[in-house]
Amino acid sequence: MAKAQNKTQKTDDSVEKFLNTIKEEEKRKDCFEIVKLMQKISGDEPKMWGSAIIGFGNIQLRYESGRELDWFKFGFSPRKQNIVLYGVANPEKQKEELKKLGKHKTGKGCLYINSLKDIDTTAFEQLIKAANERKK
Repeated sequence: MAKAQNKTQKTDDSVEKFLNTIKEEEKRKDCFEIVKLMQKISGDEPKMWGSAIIGFGNIQLRYESGRELDWFKFGFSPRKQNIVLYGVANPEKQKEELKKLGKHKTGKGCLYINSLKDIDTTAFEQLIKAANERKK
């Protein structure tokens, strides 16, 4: 099957410039910390995907339908309500690990946190390390 064109594409926009537009100081600081942590673990440079997602690394996603697209290993997006983390945790398979994390919510393939002070950063780091290992 032909590779589909994803509407969210990697761009050359500045991650730092984007993060500096976050008005809430605590959320802005948390996002810079998440970038540092994800970069350290993945060894990949942060890249903007679309206008509001920061991704690390590159993978080929293949859906059951056979559709393929270029995507990032893991990443996040600072939203108004919370910080959305993509590809970091599998809620179905990592129930025990997520119990250790602290205050969070999960969606299909997403993890939602309000701030780093609400979670156990060691557990968070372990989730990112596990995601990095799964996607090598």
